[in-house]
Amino acid sequence: MRRQPGTDAIVAARAAEPPVETDEIRALTEAAGYEVRDAVTQARTEDPGTYFGRGKVADLSARVAETGADLVAVDGELTPRQTAAIREALPEGTAIFDRYRLVLAIFAEQASTRRAKLQVELARLKYDLPRLRERSDVQGMNKRVEKGTPIDGVENRIADLERKLADLPSPAEQHRAERREQGFDIVTFAGYTNAGKSTLLHQLADDLELDGDSAGGPDADPHPDAATETASVEDRLFETLETTTRRATIDGRRVLCTDTVGFVADLPHWLVESFSETLSDAAAADAVVLVADASDPPARLREKVRVALDVFDGQGVDESDVVTALNKVDLLDDEASEERRAAVDGLAPDPIPVSVREGTNLDRLREAVVDRLPTERAELTVPSCDDAMGLVSRAYDCASVESVDYVAETVDLVVRGRPAVVERLRAEAEAVSA
Repeated sequence: MRRQPGTDAIVAARAAEPPVETDEIRALTEAAGYEVRDAVTQARTEDPGTYFGRGKVADLSARVAETGADLVAVDGELTPRQTAAIREALPEGTAIFDRYRLVLAIFAEQASTRRAKLQVELARLKYDLPRLRERSDVQGMNKRVEKGTPIDGVENRIADLERKLADLPSPAEQHRAERREQGFDIVTFAGYTNAGKSTLLHQLADDLELDGDSAGGPDADPHPDAATETASVEDRLFETLETTTRRATIDGRRVLCTDTVGFVADLPHWLVESFSETLSDAAAADAVVLVADASDPPARLREKVRVALDVFDGQGVDESDVVTALNKVDLLDDEASEERRAAVDGLAPDPIPVSVREGTNLDRLREAVVDRLPTERAELTVPSCDDAMGLVSRAYDCASVESVDYVAETVDLVVRGRPAVVERLRAEAEAVSA
């Protein structure tokens, strides 16, 4: 995202007790295109009128005046009353975004496809609706609807957007279906930002290259720097609303690996679920690798895993298809690592502690992924002829070939792959032998 001139920000965070963390709100603010100039924190319970309390709001206003910041980004959900109270105390012209409004700004900046733009508008209206119901001054919202009361107009528009999104064809899903027919398995990597899922994808897949989908479609020419872009694992929040798909092989299986948009902590389900295209990648996958940051405190780790699994369940993802990877165990001693495993006990069956940095348990994780891929094995015998050579070639293209033996006047072929692909090869072998 390109940062425009005059877009400096101050981040403000509050917690009921210390420590008060600002790393993620800083990252979100920077992802929205702002340069963070300062941070204001407070350890106290929430003030119902001003969120921080009047003294801290006065301090915040002074910091804005000193730095010339254009935006205050608050790491929490503000009510309309709290937003108005803080805005009134700030220098004139200073914008104020709470956590959710900041995320919506990032989504709006990155939306490029029709589906993404509709999803952004839907999420924005769902964010605005309860605030509209609470405040008396609705003139601004009146400008955004054509007729009827503002609340009715927004509710009708939400229903209209949901219908449009439901009816909108998904080119990604169509392309996935075509790739399945070609013998590709589908694996989705999901998880919260900073958990290391992009890095893990690169380590787990032993033959990784950019897929045509993320370069403009199956017939598009890859960017000249595609190899460099594919190798990049720089941690960026919301680089795009569209997911990135790459071809890979895992244990000899041809796989489409989808790296989804990272979840952000403390976002409501309605906001996460507004971006159904990302979640549909998990629902359509043969296996989902849920990457969690094991260096998080146990309670936070458990909450993140719980929310992710709840979102998956709402999208129809079968629990048995999910492999949970507890990443960054290299940062923990044995006792702390066991605490993290115990924290997700009962939520995620058989979580696998891994370290992308040190390569710990990556083979075990590969095995768990492959175990979840639909697999059939067939032993095929056909007469030695040109058609048999074509069959062998196609088997290499769309399945895993365990062995090929040329015996006397026959070709013995052992293949393993997706059931539909193996069945197609079996039918072709019968036709060659007829």
